[in-house]
Amino acid sequence: MNSIYDLAHCSRQFALLAILMTTFWSDITFAQNDGVIETVMGRFKEPWAIEFLPDGRALVTEKAGALKLLADKDVIYDISGVSAVAYGGQGGLGDVVLHPKFADNQLVYLSYAERGTANTAGAAVARARLELTSTGGRLIEPTVIWRQVPKVTGTGHYSHRLVFDAAGYLWISSGERQQMTPAQQADNTLGKILRLHDDGTAPADNPFAALGGINAQGWSYGHRNVLGLAFDNAGRLWEVEMGPQGGDKLNLVVRGGNYGWPLVSNGNHYDGRDIPDHSTRPDLKAPALSWNPVISPSSLMFYSGSHFPAWQGNAFISGLTIGTVSRIEIDGERAREAQRFNFNTRIRAVEQGPEGGIWVLEDGNGGRLVRYTSAGKPLP
Repeated sequence: MNSIYDLAHCSRQFALLAILMTTFWSDITFAQNDGVIETVMGRFKEPWAIEFLPDGRALVTEKAGALKLLADKDVIYDISGVSAVAYGGQGGLGDVVLHPKFADNQLVYLSYAERGTANTAGAAVARARLELTSTGGRLIEPTVIWRQVPKVTGTGHYSHRLVFDAAGYLWISSGERQQMTPAQQADNTLGKILRLHDDGTAPADNPFAALGGINAQGWSYGHRNVLGLAFDNAGRLWEVEMGPQGGDKLNLVVRGGNYGWPLVSNGNHYDGRDIPDHSTRPDLKAPALSWNPVISPSSLMFYSGSHFPAWQGNAFISGLTIGTVSRIEIDGERAREAQRFNFNTRIRAVEQGPEGGIWVLEDGNGGRLVRYTSAGKPLP
């Protein structure tokens, strides 16, 4: 083929066998017949994230500031009480995650862009108790537990992905807000990955705890715009972030690591100015995998379900610019893109469902939430 996109308009009716046998740079999507069932679960206005509840229902955030409850196929209700968001550009309502002990405390965490003074804004994380009903619900007493410091002008690179680890720590990706140099500085939270207690305080064993203040929140630094944050099946944290013109990358996150932005990148500035490659600075953490041209990664998920057993342990990365989901095989600290599925539309997130299927969330107005399952596996 002449390019990796030559099959961009191929039929969605490929068989599961064809998917599993297709190798690197395949430009197909999940099949609807012969083993894979595609179910459109709902449509949303600029959706950003999805989180599943213990009863199988799901929370979906919409960028303009709405939180939705997906109760069943095409049955969508409102959750009231969401904090005001700074909507515009990349700003708005972002991620949603449940507290690890949600069944006991009903706590949910939401990230969003928050307005400041003098036309500034910054990411924030609030937690609230979720009171559910059969037709929706409400957030009770939302409280901000973390704020990006400092707030700056502009509407890009908030990042604000959230994930809890097995020990109950909350991890937050904090973008560098297109300011670049703060990612290498210690007096701010821009361009960092943070590790916090569930109340937003910094653990005493964080790598920069001795510095005190906001510095104590940090776990790693030198990041640009981290839009995917997930633990693999072995409990290791990985992140995927957008590079500039080229240089999107997947990183294994290590304690105290410096990931190089803006000192190094496998891409260049948008005006064509060169940025030294990662290979020029072996003292900085090199990516496990990078892309040039970019895929514009928007989320990261590690698969452990039973519907597609051949993919257990693989990472899945959704892409915005070229509308794909990439399947990544992990070997220790190395990674390779094994397969790429084309959806012909921007993909905001990919998640594993409680039934073990793969759920794909499209971006934009009318973005669909689509579930992919195996015909050979029962659904709840």
